[in-house]
Amino acid sequence: MVLEVVQDFSAIAPAEWDALVPANQPFLRHGFLAALEASASVGQHTGWQPEHLLHREGGRLLAALPSYRKWHSYGEYVFDHAWADACERAGIDYYPKLLTAVPFSPVSGPRLLTAAGQDGAELLQCLPGYLEIEGLGSAHINFTDAATDAALAGQPGWLQRIGCQYHWHNRGYRDFQDFLDALSSRKRKQMRKEREQVAGQGIDFEWLEGRQVGEAQWDFVYACYANTYAVRRQRPYLTRAFFSLLAERMPEAIRVVLAKQGTRPVAMAFSLVGGDSFYGRYWGCLKEFDRLHFETCFYQGMEYAIAEGYQRFDAGAQGEHKLIRGFEPVLTHSWHYLRHAGLKAAVSDFLEQERGGVMAYALEAKAALPYRQG
Repeated sequence: MVLEVVQDFSAIAPAEWDALVPANQPFLRHGFLAALEASASVGQHTGWQPEHLLHREGGRLLAALPSYRKWHSYGEYVFDHAWADACERAGIDYYPKLLTAVPFSPVSGPRLLTAAGQDGAELLQCLPGYLEIEGLGSAHINFTDAATDAALAGQPGWLQRIGCQYHWHNRGYRDFQDFLDALSSRKRKQMRKEREQVAGQGIDFEWLEGRQVGEAQWDFVYACYANTYAVRRQRPYLTRAFFSLLAERMPEAIRVVLAKQGTRPVAMAFSLVGGDSFYGRYWGCLKEFDRLHFETCFYQGMEYAIAEGYQRFDAGAQGEHKLIRGFEPVLTHSWHYLRHAGLKAAVSDFLEQERGGVMAYALEAKAALPYRQG
């Protein structure tokens, strides 16, 4: 097959691309990935050079890997910094590398996108040769779904890595109180107290869909988002333009909740929805309030998911504090192809040990869940 490489996402027709994307995957839609590029949130100057790999026959798009050439490992949430450091000490070039992922979004889903009746195997088979031709030392495919896992398991040379996130599941709750009733008495009281503390500070919440958010409100959303990086003396990954572009292209997928003290907004949480899933992405505040983070990022999202019938709330990577609020441990998967034989052998040994630790942790973490037993 002839491998097509696209470095400008706008060169791909939106309808053609979106025909490969499941309805519950807003992060893979043409509007989302194109907005990242058009807003300069990704690009060679950021260390994320678009390098999307396509397989066509007779002009028809059969399979695709949304990919980027990377000169660092930031914004991926599958951490391989130690591998890169080991390579530097050994005099082995680790960067640039090829990454198939959604930039800055640790959301699991299909990474090998295929048309109906296609399995994408030919595209995967091309990858080792492509890495050799381009002088790339490795390929990484992060946060895969079961179908992509199965496709990669059938290809030689790929190493699987597992991680752990925390997702909340709607068990058919009638309302937030119904959810609280499923918890142990102590945890139920704790959550009520946290919510009462926020309400006692005179804070109310307003939910908006993408089409309801004006530019002045997007300025506030971005200021809050950027502030979460500024307090750590880091630059935000996303530019201000990204939010406006996404609101133009995918307003139906956007949800923003504003925390207000009187008429003045003081914090926000930005989320996307798709299929039966609610995806909490970004949070930020311009003034600190006790327990506001938990209310804005978790309780508001859970309450909204119950009201709107969403079955799963993916609140992003990391955060053991999610466990005691009802978010359950969920294993995530990534795959890694390393051309250097010595590096591959060392990483394979490491992943074997890490896998046992992660699985043991996920099992142990369930003991921290707040649900009543029996």
